[in-house]
Amino acid sequence: MGHLLSKNGYRLKKRTRKLHHRKKKKRNCFLQGPCMLCFIVHSNSSGLDDDSDHLETGINSSGCHHNSVTGISVPGVGGVGIGAAAASKLAERYATLTSPEDCSKFLLSPRELAIWEGQGRSLLSAVPAKLIPSPALFRTAGVSVTVPIPVPVPGSTSDYAEMVCKRKCSEVQRCTPCKQPRCAFSAPDGGLENGGVGGGGGEASSNSETGHCHLPLCPLPSSSSSSSTSSSSSTSPADGCCGLGLHADFPHSSDSSPCCPHHYDDCQARGSDAAADHLSINHLPSSILLKVLSHLTVKERCLCASLVCKYWRDLCLDFQFWKQIDLSGLQQVNDDLLVKIASRRQNVTEINISDCRGVHDHGVSALASHCPGLQKYTAYRCKQLGDMSLSALATHCPLLVKVHVGNQDKLTDEALKKLGEHCSELKDIHLGQCYSITDEGMVALARGCPKLQRLYLQENKLVTDRSVRAVAEHCPELQIVGFMGCPVTSQGVIHLTALRNLSVLDLRHISELNNETVMEVVRKCRNLSSLNLCLNWSINDRCVEIIAKEGRSLKELYLVSCKITDHALIAIGQYSSTIETVDAGWCKDITDQGATQIAQSSKSLRYLGLMRCDKVNEETVERLVVQYPHIVFSTVMQDCKRTLERAYQMGWSPNTSNTS
Repeated sequence: MGHLLSKNGYRLKKRTRKLHHRKKKKRNCFLQGPCMLCFIVHSNSSGLDDDSDHLETGINSSGCHHNSVTGISVPGVGGVGIGAAAASKLAERYATLTSPEDCSKFLLSPRELAIWEGQGRSLLSAVPAKLIPSPALFRTAGVSVTVPIPVPVPGSTSDYAEMVCKRKCSEVQRCTPCKQPRCAFSAPDGGLENGGVGGGGGEASSNSETGHCHLPLCPLPSSSSSSSTSSSSSTSPADGCCGLGLHADFPHSSDSSPCCPHHYDDCQARGSDAAADHLSINHLPSSILLKVLSHLTVKERCLCASLVCKYWRDLCLDFQFWKQIDLSGLQQVNDDLLVKIASRRQNVTEINISDCRGVHDHGVSALASHCPGLQKYTAYRCKQLGDMSLSALATHCPLLVKVHVGNQDKLTDEALKKLGEHCSELKDIHLGQCYSITDEGMVALARGCPKLQRLYLQENKLVTDRSVRAVAEHCPELQIVGFMGCPVTSQGVIHLTALRNLSVLDLRHISELNNETVMEVVRKCRNLSSLNLCLNWSINDRCVEIIAKEGRSLKELYLVSCKITDHALIAIGQYSSTIETVDAGWCKDITDQGATQIAQSSKSLRYLGLMRCDKVNEETVERLVVQYPHIVFSTVMQDCKRTLERAYQMGWSPNTSNTS
């Protein structure tokens, strides 16, 4: 712009060549005359001597001093420095400037100004309008900081936005999450960089140390608004000026792109997006991923999670997932799969192959031979399995504590004898609906497994009182015993009174069971908490009354299809203070009176089953539900209502399709 204000541009170029005849220096600035866009302002407060020395070494060829930090120019005589007094006078003259015309008069020498005005031309007639700032930007006198023209008023972001370099800020590059956004960057050698303002380390540090920087600070991305406000008024040497200086904690980087102040929010948002792009669940420690995958079933891990990537496949093969293997209901499971599991995972402690019809004795035998530490084995409804599989388990897995092999028709006494010989640690066995088992196998099992705590038999038609007597004599630690549907009588059940730890007794559908035997068992087994007498027509009101009186620990009493009346329910409510669950379903003689009396008198009752008690009116049940909300009354209508309520809570509505 300076050459436009000069009458003879050739004379100015000639003058420049004389001053730089030794070394021709290429200027980054396009100006060839006195620089109109930049100047320097110094106050008399402090640092005048340092400024004077610095100015003496920086006078350019056109008589214009360019500060190494801000690119500011001041007119002067070539090769002659400006003293403190001259700088003070210049500052006083600059304080009176209020328009671009006044600034141009201030910058030009009197001779050049006279020649320019002698032609009758305006000072700014040849200057493009876009280079002339608003007059308000010139009213900044008294600011004691080295700044480029026009000087922004602190806090005036709108004025500053007008002077933002469009070339730099047209495309603001993303700030990586690990780096803080910067307002300006300086090269280590103090030169200009990327077309921006050059940074002289000495000048910048001098300004920060003397505390002359009063412009708003560049806030850190991690700091809150309150911390940014407090840092703007601080005079710490680590603080930097927004748009001019570097933060002291930031390294001087020449390969980073400058982040303009008014694009700070956009830069921070893009930085967050960049950080999100690099986030992955695989960056979590393997221990945490293993914990997450542990909540999946074996089917979900094998058919879903292991197919995500190779890393997840390796995690799904971790040994801790193959200690307890649940393969129940998977029709893809066969002998080959069990052999592979056994050969690769020899630390299996628990396996469930219930309803796996493709598994045979060969596969289970291979598993047993490779997994000597197996402790729990479950194989319900595997009718294809026989003695070979269970015998192999008993032989190779002496640490077995749980064997559930219900509904296996091919099992015989031979397998039970093997268990009795090799598995002395056995505590839990389920042999329901194994119709080939007899008393011989049960006696051998009872003698060889003295630590047995749970024994459940169901519909074993060849098991008689001899088996009951054997388990009562040789297994004193039994806690849960069930002989549902077995052809045992009161003569065998009476031996159970020797079990002092007995807590759960299932005597459903025992054809020859009398009231005296039941009452004696309740009297002797003081820890009995659950008694199931369903489908026994011999149980009457008197037996129930004795049970209510003698069962001090009894909490559950099941009397479905028993020959009882309202007196039984009244006795329970009157004599028992521990019974919480009473199921009297299908008892045809129960009426509204019995249901009402037990609800009123019992303090511990929480569940009353009245399913198909036809003499109990539904209106009475509705009234009891309202009066005793802590008790669950089970009838056909009440169960339907609860089912609908649960369906509504899960989001079901009558308008949904049947497929959903």
